[in-house]
Amino acid sequence: MTTEAAKARILVVDDDPGILLGISRVLGRRYELLCVESPSVALSQATSFEPDLAVLDVRMREMNGFELMRELQARITELDVLLMTGSAEEPDANLIRAVDEGAFYFIQKPFDRKVLLALVTRCLELRRLRFEKQAYTLRLEQELNEARRFQLSMFPPEECTLDDLALRARYVSCDELAGDFFDYVVDGKDAVALVVADVVGHGASAAMMTGIVKSAFRSSDADCFDPLAVVGRVMESIRVFDESRFVTLVCMRLDRRTRRLTYVNAGHPPPILRRADGRSKFLDSTGPLISSALVDLPMTSDYVDLQPGDFLFCYTDGLIEAHGAAGLFGRERLQSVVCRAPSQAWQDVDEILSAVAQFCDGRPYRDDITVLGLEMLRPRSR
Repeated sequence: MTTEAAKARILVVDDDPGILLGISRVLGRRYELLCVESPSVALSQATSFEPDLAVLDVRMREMNGFELMRELQARITELDVLLMTGSAEEPDANLIRAVDEGAFYFIQKPFDRKVLLALVTRCLELRRLRFEKQAYTLRLEQELNEARRFQLSMFPPEECTLDDLALRARYVSCDELAGDFFDYVVDGKDAVALVVADVVGHGASAAMMTGIVKSAFRSSDADCFDPLAVVGRVMESIRVFDESRFVTLVCMRLDRRTRRLTYVNAGHPPPILRRADGRSKFLDSTGPLISSALVDLPMTSDYVDLQPGDFLFCYTDGLIEAHGAAGLFGRERLQSVVCRAPSQAWQDVDEILSAVAQFCDGRPYRDDITVLGLEMLRPRSR
């Protein structure tokens, strides 16, 4: 591709010396030209010349202009082509064929110098804009990849096993940068705290807000990771954001001595608690989603007491909104899968995700999916 400061390079191929001379006079002052009389010479010199545009005669002895165009475009990626002919037969059909086969346009000889100059100028301008768009798109992709790497760097290890519990988390991304997030902290020997959050929307701004959630969660060590304190810090952090930006999250703190799990569910899909005996229940919302428009609404906490063999499953809405032939995966189907999953947390989480993938049957996920499973381990027999 020619740089902006350099002249555009144009390859002209026509077996009529008079036509080559005429084109040179029209285009030679503005552009760098290579004018040749045969397709074979054009093919031998094209790669080293690296033209931006080729102006080709349709009727030549060695091969016609359509064949030459295909040969040149096979060697030079994104080469633009302008075809021309002196034949007056079926001009409309030739124009349609030229455009269908990838030419920029088709011009009749003898050509008007202003028409030729206008077509070349327009073609090169569109080419410049095309390359600028490609460069811009590439830059955006690189920035999004960097943002995604940063987002992934905020996640803790996916697996953590202690004497009395096992924790397993998974993050399944869709094609876009999204606002799913999970984190957990082992607070000494006495407690484990965790958070699963979902920021509305996609893109860099959503990913940035997940950083706010992580900061609020981690800075709550001063409050012993009390779930209400975590939510309060998140609320304060997003006051400056527009009302359209909001977060749903579930934050929990497990006292390992008493096995009491204190939690706040701020408008988040309800976690599922599966008891050791197979019974299950949803841990429903304890307050509204977190938004600058709702900071004055009350938020409460609740608790459940866990026993060895109990399994807690947290997730984001991308899981229950996964789409298959039967519609959405849904809460009821999820509860059924959770209750029939294996009894070990690392198997539970992967079995659930496998069930979702089977339900979708190859359909792409429309949103990121984040899941976290916490199992209270049974005492080891001596």
